[in-house]
Order: sequence, then structure tokens, then C-alpha cells
Amino acid sequence: MTTDTNHHHHHRSILPPPPSSNHQSHYYPNSSKSSSSASIKGCCCCLFLLFSFLALVIIAIVLVILLAVKPKKPQFNLQQVGVQYINLAATNPPSTNAASLSLAIRMLFTAKNDNKVGIKYETSTFNIMYRGIPLGRGTVPGFYQPAHSVRQLQTTVMVDRVNLLQADAADLIRDVSLNDRVDLRILGDVRAKIRILGLTSPAVQVSIDCAIAISPRKQSLSYKQCGFDGLQL
Repeated sequence: MTTDTNHHHHHRSILPPPPSSNHQSHYYPNSSKSSSSASIKGCCCCLFLLFSFLALVIIAIVLVILLAVKPKKPQFNLQQVGVQYINLAATNPPSTNAASLSLAIRMLFTAKNDNKVGIKYETSTFNIMYRGIPLGRGTVPGFYQPAHSVRQLQTTVMVDRVNLLQADAADLIRDVSLNDRVDLRILGDVRAKIRILGLTSPAVQVSIDCAIAISPRKQSLSYKQCGFDGLQL
């Protein structure tokens, strides 16, 4: 009995110890981190593919709409120019080669939209030049123009006692007193965007260059020729 008992205890003593809890704690967390990292990468990849697909679908829809709508460039024209007053006075002290110019010009623009979609215009600024010398500027506020519509816009350019010296003043005095004709140039940029289904296209720009001639005696416009360049839709 004693021998068997000792033999039994001897076999139990040489059994390998059970795995410690420390080995288990080092194994499971690592596998959990690797699986979480893989799932995050998979989700990011799926989201990237989803957004790329949606972007391609939106681009395709916009292209189809553009082909169906066939947008045309808007017509933005200087319709009328009215001279409210013009005054040429000698400078103080008087000089034969210097003069002071005061001028008020009213400009009426016509915007015509023949498109099936609306057009959004930004604020536009127009400068009046005399022989390359800036005299003043007028501003047309931004506005939205619906499809198939015509709109008239008005601005007034005020020139308040601008001094012209030497040759420019002599030319202006001759134009006013002898020729009764003052040639001016109106320059400006018009920026517009097309709106389709709530989406706005990138801004496109048209440059306006108008040559006008006014009669100081009649206080009226005697000549006008406008050119437009740079607008592409």
C-alpha cells in the first residue's frame, strides 16, 4: 500500500504544469489588435471605393446633362450710353496745357440668357479711359438670371475734376472745342457661372472692350462699338 501510494504520487509530480495565465495574456491581445487593424483597413478601402464610384456617377450625370442642355454663352451687351454732363475747366493756376475734367456717364447693359438653365453673375467693374488714362469706374452688382430671360442693368460712372496735364490736356481741349468729339474707352470683365440642378459650374469670364465717342455740345453719344472676348462655356 505504501509503495503504490508513493509510486502514484511520483507520477503526479512529473506532470507538466498547466500553461500559465501570463502566456495567455500575451497571445490573445496581439491577435485582437491585428484583426482590428485589418478590419479598419478594409473599411477604409471600402469607403474609398464607394466615394470614387459616387464621384464618377456624379461626373457622368453632369456630363449627360451638359450634353442635353447644350449651354450657350450669355449675351452681355452695352445697350446705351447717356452723357449726363461733361465739363472741361482750366486748372488753378490756369495753364494752356492743363485742364480739369468732370464727367458723368450712364451706361445701360442688357443681359440675355438663351439657355435652358440659369446663370449667376458676379459683381462687375467697368473703367472709363481717355487715351489710356483712367478717368473713373462704374460697378454692376452681381445677380442671378433665370433661363430664357432678358435683364437690363444700369450703372453711372462719375469723373470728378480729374486733372489732365500736358499733351493729354491739349488733346482733350482740342477734342472738346474744335472737334466736338471725345473718344473714350470702356473696359471691364464679366464673370458668370451656370447653375444646373443646384450645382454651380466654375466661373467663366468675358472681357468687354467698348469704344465710344461723346459730343460735349449735345451731351450725347455719337459713336459706339463693342467687342467681347474670352467667354467659353
